[in-house]
Amino acid sequence: QVQLVESGGGLVQAGGSLRLSCAASGRTVSSSIVGWFHQAPGKEREFVAAFTGGGGTIDYADSVKGRFIMSGDNAKNTVYLQMNSLKYEDTAVYYCALSGSSWYSRSTDRYVYWGQGTQVTVSS
Repeated sequence: QVQLVESGGGLVQAGGSLRLSCAASGRTVSSSIVGWFHQAPGKEREFVAAFTGGGGTIDYADSVKGRFIMSGDNAKNTVYLQMNSLKYEDTAVYYCALSGSSWYSRSTDRYVYWGQGTQVTVSS
């Protein structure tokens, strides 16, 4: 059974940093397409970043490029999202997810395993 558990969310002032973790079990993240998504109140879930499954290539949404860094620890079967220079509009629940396809996509429809999410709140 595949399980994803996110942690690391919290309340931070604008300009601050947080590091989110996503611990996986039941599947090896290093051989998977793994994504981070966020969902703000009243909005659809949106792509943030992902390991595309192609030799460690990472794809970032334009809104976070240069501020967020995705990384992984194969020994811990865990992926991270380092979030720097946080803005009020980054406030959302953040989810990690594993794709059910070997073809990379940003679409949430391609991701079949989801964590429970972790709340990130950025105060202005």
